[in-house]
Amino acid sequence: MPDALNFARSLDLDLVEVADKANPPVCRVMDYGKYKYETAQKAKESRRKSTNVVVKEMKYRPKIGGGDFGTKTRKVEQFLEDGHKVKITIMFRGREVAHPELGRKILDRVAEEVEHTGKVEVYPKLDGPRNMIMVLAPDKKAQAEAKKKAQTEEATASQVADAAAEASAPETQPEPTEAPAAESVEAEVTETDA
Repeated sequence: MPDALNFARSLDLDLVEVADKANPPVCRVMDYGKYKYETAQKAKESRRKSTNVVVKEMKYRPKIGGGDFGTKTRKVEQFLEDGHKVKITIMFRGREVAHPELGRKILDRVAEEVEHTGKVEVYPKLDGPRNMIMVLAPDKKAQAEAKKKAQTEEATASQVADAAAEASAPETQPEPTEAPAAESVEAEVTETDA
């Protein structure tokens, strides 16, 4: 072991034990500072690449208006497109608790509206006496299909617009020459002089 230590020092490197459980222990000659730095960089890179799944929450009421429903549902859709899970909560007040079917109907409507970007992960269930919850998760497959369908529709719409523009374009006619127009002006001038 002292020979290896002297060898490492002569190269201006460190002697690092990499496998202490082996018999005999395995050591390596390397620059330990550089090794620590590279290990830290790899760990940092792996943390950057890992995705953090965040659960967003959107609260609805059983008697929600159409405009509010549309606004909240668009926001849920945006969360799903960003890759977040969404917890939908229906909050019941007073006697509304006696009618859980109203909350279930709203949750089903939300799931139907966002089916092209997300899927139901946790089906609607009562959470305590006054809440009903459902969890939606992003569906990459459905999002890709919706994107492909939108691109196809966009392409066909542009083809239809191009065809309509060609059909409505007037046929080009040759422009009249200016010489006959000048003669008619001279004829009018001579008639007025006489």
